[in-house]
Amino acid sequence: MATLRVEIVTPEAALFAGEATSIVARSSAGEFMVLPGHTATVGDVVPGVVRVQTSEGEIAFAVHGGYFQVGSAGEGVTLVTVLAGVAENVADIDVARAQAAKDRLEAELASNTAANPDDHAPHLAAHAALARAELRLRAAAK
Repeated sequence: MATLRVEIVTPEAALFAGEATSIVARSSAGEFMVLPGHTATVGDVVPGVVRVQTSEGEIAFAVHGGYFQVGSAGEGVTLVTVLAGVAENVADIDVARAQAAKDRLEAELASNTAANPDDHAPHLAAHAALARAELRLRAAAK
């Protein structure tokens, strides 16, 4: 019988490594599901929630973008690796901290007090941080 092994990793840590029955994520081409025996493939993962179904239940991760690879890890074993620059277990999200970050960043962007109006880098960084805070709040609300 075919089995599925899933790894969710960031540069800082391996967030999950274990057997699963399925994994659902979203790429730039749309939502996808990987089951045991899936064909080998590689693609991007757009910011969103990656759901890993295990025999004990579902584990959800807020993934802020990255890549995935599906391949073989031996006879009858399908390996899915999600490589994310930033990701976290939804159960570990500090909702109050994410809400405070969202409020602070919205106020910062509304005031638009860039020291140099020609320097868009701080504005872009604030937008990216706001998107991360909003994803954390959406993921924790589900």
